Amino acid sequence: MRGWDELYPLPVPPSWVPGAAVGILSLHFVQKLLFPYFWADLRYLLKVLTYGLRMEMYRLQGRVVTVLDKFVKLAEKQPHKPFLIYEGTVHTYRDVDRRSNRIAQVFLQHEALKKGDTVALLMGNEPDFIHVWFGLAKLGCVVAFLNFNVRSRSLLHCISSCEPKILVVGADLLGTLEEILPKLQKDVSVWIMAKDSTFPSVHTLLDKIEAASEDPVPVNRCSANSLKSAVLYIFTSGTTGLPKAAVISHLQILKGAAGLWAFGATSEDIIYITLPLYHSAASLLGIGGCIELGATCVLKKKFSASQFWSDCKRHNVTVIQYIGELCRYLCNQPVKEGEKNHKVRLAVGNGVRNDVWREFLDRFGAVKICEFYGATEGNICFMNHTGKIGSVGRTNFFYKLFFPFDLIKYDFQKDEPIRNKHGWCEKVKKGEAGLLISKVNAKNPFFGYAGNKRHTEKKLLCEVFKKGDLYFNTGDLMVQDHDNFLYFWDRIGDTFRWKGENVATTEVSDVIVMLDFIQEANVYGVSVPDHEGKAGMASLILKHNASLDLEQMYKQVMTYLPSYACPLFLRVQEKMEMTGTFKQQKFRLVDEGFNPSTITDPLYFLDTSKKAYVLLTKELHEMILSRKIKL
Repeated sequence: MRGWDELYPLPVPPSWVPGAAVGILSLHFVQKLLFPYFWADLRYLLKVLTYGLRMEMYRLQGRVVTVLDKFVKLAEKQPHKPFLIYEGTVHTYRDVDRRSNRIAQVFLQHEALKKGDTVALLMGNEPDFIHVWFGLAKLGCVVAFLNFNVRSRSLLHCISSCEPKILVVGADLLGTLEEILPKLQKDVSVWIMAKDSTFPSVHTLLDKIEAASEDPVPVNRCSANSLKSAVLYIFTSGTTGLPKAAVISHLQILKGAAGLWAFGATSEDIIYITLPLYHSAASLLGIGGCIELGATCVLKKKFSASQFWSDCKRHNVTVIQYIGELCRYLCNQPVKEGEKNHKVRLAVGNGVRNDVWREFLDRFGAVKICEFYGATEGNICFMNHTGKIGSVGRTNFFYKLFFPFDLIKYDFQKDEPIRNKHGWCEKVKKGEAGLLISKVNAKNPFFGYAGNKRHTEKKLLCEVFKKGDLYFNTGDLMVQDHDNFLYFWDRIGDTFRWKGENVATTEVSDVIVMLDFIQEANVYGVSVPDHEGKAGMASLILKHNASLDLEQMYKQVMTYLPSYACPLFLRVQEKMEMTGTFKQQKFRLVDEGFNPSTITDPLYFLDTSKKAYVLLTKELHEMILSRKIKL
C-alpha cells in the first residue's frame, strides 16, 4: 500500500520564501533595535492626520463646526445620556442644553449683548459654570474665565483687561465680589447666581432662569464665521507681571478637545474632573474632551485626596485628569486595602515627577499615564503617547513638518536668547537644555492676549534663523534626548510654578512693596525636596530705620494674593544684589534656598497653622524637609 505522503505530497514552498521570511524577521528585529517607537509614532501621527483632515474637509465644504455645535448635535442624538454628574445629581446632555438655552434667553431679554461682547465669569466648579458658559456662547459672546483664587487689585486688573459688559458671580464667591464692587467699573453690569441680592444695582440670575424659555436662541447668534475668531479668554501668569487674558479661538478649543481622543479615550469612558474649570486643562481638555467623545464627566467642586478613589469607584470612573501636585497628594495618603480595585485606565495631565510617576503606578495599578505639554495661549503641544516615564512627549521628522519648533541657546544671566555674530539664534544639541520656540504660521497661529498689544508682541521672537521668520516664545526650557523624547527642564523669566499654578514674581513683589516698611522685594522660587514646582521666597530690603512687621506682612499677602502665590519663606538682607544689566540677582538666592544652617540672614516661614510668619529655625527647617510640616 502506498504511503500517505506519496498519495498527497506536501507542497514545497518556492525557494525564495525562506529567504523572505528571514528578511522579514531581520527587518522586524532591526526596527525593534533601531526604531523601537516606529509603530507607536505611526499610530499617533495617523490620529493627528485624521483629525486634521476632518477639519480640512469641513473647511472645504464651507462649514465652521465648533465644539458647541458638536454639543448641540449630541443633545439631539443622545439626549438621555449623562453629560455631567455632580454631587450625586445627573445632568443629561438634554438637561445641560436646555438650561444653557434658558440662560441665553435671560441675557437676550435683559441685556443688550451683541455678538462678540465679552462676559466675565467668576464661579467655582459647579454645573452652572458650564450652563452659563454654554448659554453665553450660544449668544456669540466671548466668555472670560476668572481665577477665583485671585483677589482684590489683581482681580480688578483681570476684569478691566478683558473689558466685559457683564460680570457673572457664583453664589459662593459673593465675599470676593463685595471686596471689589466699590472699585469695579460702573459700566460693568453685575449678575449673581442667586434669587435675591443685598448688593445695590446687582442683578439676580437664578429667579430669572426659572421663568425663562427653554427654546434655542436664533442660530445666527452663535454661528461662528471663522475658527480663528475668539471665543474665550483664559488668564495666565505667563512669564511676567499680572495675569494676562490669553485669547482662545474655536480652533484652539477643537485642538484641546481632541486630546482625550488622541490618548485613546472613547464615548464609553467616564472622565473625572477635579481641576478648576477656569483652567484650560479642565475646560478645554476635560469638558471639551467629553463633548468630542460624547462621554460622561464626573465634576468635583474641589479636589479631595481622601475622597478621590472612593469617588472613582462610586462612579466607575475610567479616565482622570491630574497635575503633578495632585498625584503627589494621592501618593501621600495613608495606604489602604484595595487601592488597585478601580476601573481607571488613563490619567491625563502634566507636571508629574519621575519618582511620583513610578510610585503612582506601583501603588494604584496599571493606569496609563498620559503626560502632555502645552501652554494655554501657545501654538505647540507634545503628547507622551508611549508612556515613557518623565517625558512630556515625543517628536520626529514628520511631527516637525506639521508643528515646526526648535530648542535654542539661552543666556540665563542676561535673560534672553543667545545670538551669534550674525544676529541669528542657535539651536542646542540633543541632551542640552534650550528655550522652546514654536513657529507662527497660518496653520499654527498665535492669537495673543486681550487688552494689551505689548504683551502679545513680547511673546514673539523675530528674525530667529532667517529674515522675516516669527516664533512663539514659550518661556520654557526643554531637553530633547537622543531618542527624541522631550523633557521639561525649567521656566525662564520672572515666574515659577507652585501648587499647579504659575506665580508671577513681579505681581508678588508689587504687593509686598506696598508696605511702608519695605524698600525693595526680590521674589523667586526655591526647590523643596519631594514637592513639585518651587515654593515662593522673598528677599526683603527694609527702609532706613524701619523694622519688619511680620503681622502686617502676613495680612498683606493673604489679602492681596492667591494662597499659592503667598511667599512661604522670607529673607531679610542688608542690600539687594543686581546683575550687570541692573536686574535683581536671583540665581545665587535660588541656589542658597532657605537653609538657616548656611544662610546668616534672618529667615522666616509662613506657618499656616499659626496664621503668621515665624522665625525659621534649624529644627523647623528639618521638619519641613522631613514633611512633618505640610506645605
